[in-house]
Amino acid sequence: MVPDPIDFCIAQDMVALRVNDAKVYNKYLLSVLRSVKIQKQIEQTSVGDVIPHFKKSFFDQLLIPIPSMEIQKIIGDYYFAFSEKIEINKKINDNLERQAQLLFKSWFVDFEPFNGTMPSELEVVPFEKIVDFQNGYAFKSKELLNEPSSDCYQVFKQGHIARGGGFIPDGTKSWYPKRLASKLGKFVLKKGDILMAMTDMKDNVAILGNTAIMPIDNEYIVNQRVGLLRTNGYKGITYPFIYLLTNSKDFLIDLRSRANSGVQVNLSSAEIKASRTILPSEKVNTAFSEITLPMFEAIISNQLENQRLAQLRDTLLPRLMSGEIDVSDIQF
Repeated sequence: MVPDPIDFCIAQDMVALRVNDAKVYNKYLLSVLRSVKIQKQIEQTSVGDVIPHFKKSFFDQLLIPIPSMEIQKIIGDYYFAFSEKIEINKKINDNLERQAQLLFKSWFVDFEPFNGTMPSELEVVPFEKIVDFQNGYAFKSKELLNEPSSDCYQVFKQGHIARGGGFIPDGTKSWYPKRLASKLGKFVLKKGDILMAMTDMKDNVAILGNTAIMPIDNEYIVNQRVGLLRTNGYKGITYPFIYLLTNSKDFLIDLRSRANSGVQVNLSSAEIKASRTILPSEKVNTAFSEITLPMFEAIISNQLENQRLAQLRDTLLPRLMSGEIDVSDIQF
């Protein structure tokens, strides 16, 4: 849903919908079009093998439930309230991360707190000196599940890593039974672990070397071609420093120059560990951590809240639309 007024126009591969206010509440239509039921209708109607297309003429084939306006407003406002809170949290997180990135650049690229000069106590060391590195596990595809259950780990794959860095909770959806993981403890992820993309396409390098922060303990297990970086506590370094470093321009340029190239570009464990990185003094690391650690703890808290809100919203929506839940029970 776009704001009013807007300062942009839509592209040719998009379509704008404007409701008839006498028949449909705009927030209700938004919730319906995003529902699993209608999304499946859209997928089944789309044409094209390489790039699916949903033609404007196909709108007549979508079957959308239209309850009374009173019910539409309750459902639409419910959905929009959840979605709005999720977007607010995302904006807060984007702002916090931008502040942290600027602080990292100020301290460790421009050296502003040190009068613009690299401090004499700052070292340049191999990356492996400040992190413990573990390659992901090579799962057998036949052992992976497509649906979650309480006795499974979600498999962390490269699809969980955002371009430029960051965690995508619903990036990929595979699960691994815990009963098969009794000897795979070193691959089970902890809060604050840093996950690095080790493979990318040669002609379209997008995420090679980028990282994400694991926000939760013992829920994910890491897949092959994802590198697990865990801070070893050397000189007081904490996970925000590692995350900001690995997504910084200079570090990525050096790291990507070490990749071997074929149809895909790949980073080896040895080259990741051998990458050169700055190492501030323990006093500086502690001061940096005291500022950035609370920022990233807030980011993680907002991420987890967004996951809970999205799950609750998307679980209740079809039940509200079907009438399984009485909309009069919904309170804001």
